[in-house]
Amino acid sequence: MTLKTSLTKEEKQEKYTVLLTHIRALLDGETDEIAALATVVCELHNGMPGFHWTGFYRTTAPELLTVGPYQGGHGCLRIPFHRGICGESARTKSTLVIKDVNKHSDHIACSSSTVSELVVPVFNSKTEVVAVLDIDSDYEAHFDEIDQEQCEAICKLLSRFYD
Repeated sequence: MTLKTSLTKEEKQEKYTVLLTHIRALLDGETDEIAALATVVCELHNGMPGFHWTGFYRTTAPELLTVGPYQGGHGCLRIPFHRGICGESARTKSTLVIKDVNKHSDHIACSSSTVSELVVPVFNSKTEVVAVLDIDSDYEAHFDEIDQEQCEAICKLLSRFYD
C-alpha cells in the first residue's frame, strides 16, 4: 500500500477537523503541559500524511529551545533563538512555512531528508514564546495555508497550559 501524501484541500481540512476534535477531547481535564505536547505530536504525526518529523522545541532558558516531545528520527537537542528556522520562529514570534529548506540560508539540517518545514510558536498569556511546533516533510512545498491555520489553532489550545 502506498502512502498518500497529497490531499485535496477538502480532504486536508476534514482530517484537521477530526484531529482537532480528538485533541480537544484528549486534552480535556489535562493539566500537565508535557503530556499535552506529547498528545498533540502523536495525533499530528500519525494523523497527517507526509509528516516526517513532528515535535516541539520548548523554551527552557532565555533565548534557547530544547527538543521534546517529538516523533520521528532524532531532532537537534538545542536550538538558540538566533539559529535556524525554529529559532527564527521563536525570535520573530511568527509562523514560518518553508517550501524548500535548502533555499533558506539559516536552516539547521537535523535530517538530510527534510525538504519543507512548518514552525508555529506557542505563547503564554504574556505573549512570550514557550515552545514552537516543528513539522518537517520530505516533500517540497508540503505545507499550505490550511496546515498553518490549523496548527496555529492547535498551538493556541496549548497556551492554557502556560498561564
